Amino acid sequence: MFGNIRKALSAPNAMTVTLAAAGILMVTMGTRQSLGLFVAPINAASDIGIVAISLALAIGQFSWGLAQPFAGLLSDRYGPGKVLVFGLLLLALGSALAPFMLSGFGLIVSLGLFMAIGSGIGGFSVLIGATAQRIPAEARGPASGVINAGGSLGQFIGAPIFQALIQAIGWIGALWAMAFISLSALPLINRLTGARTIHTHPQNLTPADSFAKTICGALANPNYFLLNLGFFTCGFHIAFLVTHLPGEVSLCGLPASVASGALAIIGLSNIFGSLYAGQCVARYRSKYILAVMYASRALLIIGYLLLPKTDWTFYIFAAGLGFTWLATVPPTAAIVGKLFSLRYLATLFGISMLSHQVGGFFGAYLGGVAMAEWGNLDAMWYADIALAAFASLVNLPIREPQVKS
Repeated sequence: MFGNIRKALSAPNAMTVTLAAAGILMVTMGTRQSLGLFVAPINAASDIGIVAISLALAIGQFSWGLAQPFAGLLSDRYGPGKVLVFGLLLLALGSALAPFMLSGFGLIVSLGLFMAIGSGIGGFSVLIGATAQRIPAEARGPASGVINAGGSLGQFIGAPIFQALIQAIGWIGALWAMAFISLSALPLINRLTGARTIHTHPQNLTPADSFAKTICGALANPNYFLLNLGFFTCGFHIAFLVTHLPGEVSLCGLPASVASGALAIIGLSNIFGSLYAGQCVARYRSKYILAVMYASRALLIIGYLLLPKTDWTFYIFAAGLGFTWLATVPPTAAIVGKLFSLRYLATLFGISMLSHQVGGFFGAYLGGVAMAEWGNLDAMWYADIALAAFASLVNLPIREPQVKS
């Protein structure tokens, strides 16, 4: 697998650009995917309440998605460099301010807006769009897998690091460390943006005309609608788990280390899942890849509910889920690229990510509501099964061009 990836990224600058994008995503995803570890410490240190904290993180899920199409538009129009610098600075600011804004509204501003928007600006849409415009067509599928794996690596190393920091220096110190780590990605921006852009768009269209026609055509396209509908349920699933898996572990009477370990395993497993998905995109229709991924999630959750709740149950469950966790990104981006032009891939995929994060808002918030109302997450697990099965089915009718052999 790794040999095939090296071969696909052997073109000049392809590996450098791809690894730089993966490194930036490692930081932005590693920080935001670890926020669930802070729910219990913040709840214990304040009278904010689990519902208000969940609401702040749910708004963060939505803000992260909402930032992506606008960041993609700015990147497509003016280049990704300054956009990414602003995003990383905003991410660091939100992390650093959170301990000073210890109220429901304060957490919404610091974590739900500043940090989430900053992470979204440095997210998939800008990074995949910028990379796709700087590498050959045959390298784009494997490159998207490598970039996605970078985000998974961030979760793999971020969850245990931040859990250890919370235990060693407290949750306030851990958030300040998160701000410092966010700034460490700034030097990678030059590596990403320094390569020559090789993708061009037709000269007989002005940028404004091309943008308007492409976006309006996409929003009226039923295939794009079905793709985003499935991606909505993906966001519900991921946000629910990343926010409330620590709470589920606690309900089962297991230590917090099991939660951080499970989140790390999800990240590790998704490294391999993302790389494999990137290669599958070059061989199979992406809609079938997505259908299989979503169906596997429904089966894994059913298995989890039937098994005794031990630490190994969580670790095995995490490994299975992790393989498809964010591996949905390469095939989703591939379908967007096939249906429309690469010129505005960052914007169009940003809209898809917004749909993903609308689902994420409901997954994060309703999990907190379920905990407050019933003291458990049973209803959320059943909803997750139904939505995963639904996502599997809605991808099948998409009229995706065949993969060229």
